[in-house]
Amino acid sequence: MKIPLALPDITEKEIQAVCDVLRTNRLSLGPKQIEFEQAICDYIGCKFACAVSSGTAALHMAMIINNIGPGDEVITSSFSFIASANVILYVGAKPVFADIDPDTWNIDPDALEAAVTARTKAIVPVHVFGQPCRMDRVMHIAKKHHLAVIEDSCEALGASFNGRKVGTIGQCGTFAFYPNKQITTGEGGMFITDDPEAAAVAQSLRNQGRGQMGGWLAHERLGYNYRMTEMQAAIGTVQMQRIGEILNKRTQAANRYIDRLKDYGKLILQEIEADVEMSWFVFVVRLVDDFSQEHRDRLINQLTEHGIGSSAYFTPIHLQTFYQQQHNGRPGQLPITEKVGARSLAIPFHSHLTEDQIDYVCQTLKRLIDTM
Repeated sequence: MKIPLALPDITEKEIQAVCDVLRTNRLSLGPKQIEFEQAICDYIGCKFACAVSSGTAALHMAMIINNIGPGDEVITSSFSFIASANVILYVGAKPVFADIDPDTWNIDPDALEAAVTARTKAIVPVHVFGQPCRMDRVMHIAKKHHLAVIEDSCEALGASFNGRKVGTIGQCGTFAFYPNKQITTGEGGMFITDDPEAAAVAQSLRNQGRGQMGGWLAHERLGYNYRMTEMQAAIGTVQMQRIGEILNKRTQAANRYIDRLKDYGKLILQEIEADVEMSWFVFVVRLVDDFSQEHRDRLINQLTEHGIGSSAYFTPIHLQTFYQQQHNGRPGQLPITEKVGARSLAIPFHSHLTEDQIDYVCQTLKRLIDTM
């Protein structure tokens, strides 16, 4: 049995939507982009959405729009994809990492507040694996210290905190549509906000700094080629029509994993808080403290040999080579992040998983751990 770690959920509807675009003469900055942006606004409950080439691009634009630059510090989680911190470096600011909660694996609000200094300009809470952070605490800290909140919701489209969709709680939010995400456009992302001025700047930034009223060769600010193609937007529009179905299938797969693994004493599952609505991005399990990173790495290799896709999730950002060499990352800096990161691995998760495949993954996983 071969079970990939991730698979996109693409149907003939998405394929036909791309073919329809290719029969037109608008392959960029066309009606499908507007339609996709409106679908996101309607679903999330925001006023403005700006489609871009990736979630990283959306985060980068959020840094610029919030006037973050040299001398500023931005607090975020090291237990995340590296883009969460890289975008802070893009604008010349300093990423400051706060440790995570040992149960939810999201940023610990107490550690977050302890990391605030006179130079702190913003917070980037990362909704890890689709679970919202404690946004009540995050927003309280931000208000107390006059900080911007840029939500990294790239793993959490559809998740809610206290009934409010993530991405709409801070000053702005970001989403990503890579093929392993809840919905996909192949590559792609979205910047969202309720601020019309921020939305206008975002639209300019993604399009080489062009203004709304200027010509094609008139540029008002330093901008980027962060545009999304009409083909991508067409896929995204159809995916948004199917998002309820897609999220439901992912939730069913996650619940089946939980049922089969929750009582297995050698694994720890991410604790899901009562006042959140989870939007499952990946399914990650953590070995108990008796095991080491070497055990985890060996387990990944053995799962691969048995046809089961698996990967370390996440290697802490501050321990990545670049961050150790150039930004003073060091072991021992974030003990909980490092403990969780060393023992965590993602197992196959997507909307095509069958019960037989989930049974095979869980049985094989337990057997391999028991023999380590």
